[in-house]
Amino acid sequence: MRLNHKHYWTSIILLLIFNISTYGQTVIEPPKGYSTEIGNMVSMLEDLKARVTRSVSELSIDETDFLLDNQANSVGAMILHLAATEKLYQVYTFEHRTLNDEEKAIWDVAQNLGEAARNQIKNKPIDYYLDIWNEVRAETLRLLKTKDDKWFNSKILKTDMNNHWAWYHVMEHQANHMGQIRFILKRKEK
Repeated sequence: MRLNHKHYWTSIILLLIFNISTYGQTVIEPPKGYSTEIGNMVSMLEDLKARVTRSVSELSIDETDFLLDNQANSVGAMILHLAATEKLYQVYTFEHRTLNDEEKAIWDVAQNLGEAARNQIKNKPIDYYLDIWNEVRAETLRLLKTKDDKWFNSKILKTDMNNHWAWYHVMEHQANHMGQIRFILKRKEK
């Protein structure tokens, strides 16, 4: 039996609706305790984090450490990179500074990735990386709850960037790496 064009697209739309409602949120709205704009950003950040986490949560250590080629980053390194980027934006937007020397010692390899990350970020279960990201995210959520939309739309000292754009960039960064992670996982399957 051949589906006509209308039935084909109806089937595709229903499949998408099922997948979204089963595996992701379908509404962007502020969680309780957040101002409207910050809450909407929190909703999007949390949805992306949940989708990344679902994509990787069952990986073995070999899969977590898999390198597509000698220039690639592992899934574990990318998860740690997402946590490092979020930490950087925490101190930048809430404390108006960059990472100090102590923080750089913790986050620089993950922040910069590359050869150092390929050599140092490995041999740990995926939960190790997810737990670190969870800790960073918990602090992000705690800090964002203390702010309002006026702060969110205010400029960061000595820049033209506002806090809203900074946290949008964190979200955009997660989405980009989610795509890379899924690409690597697909390639690993072959």
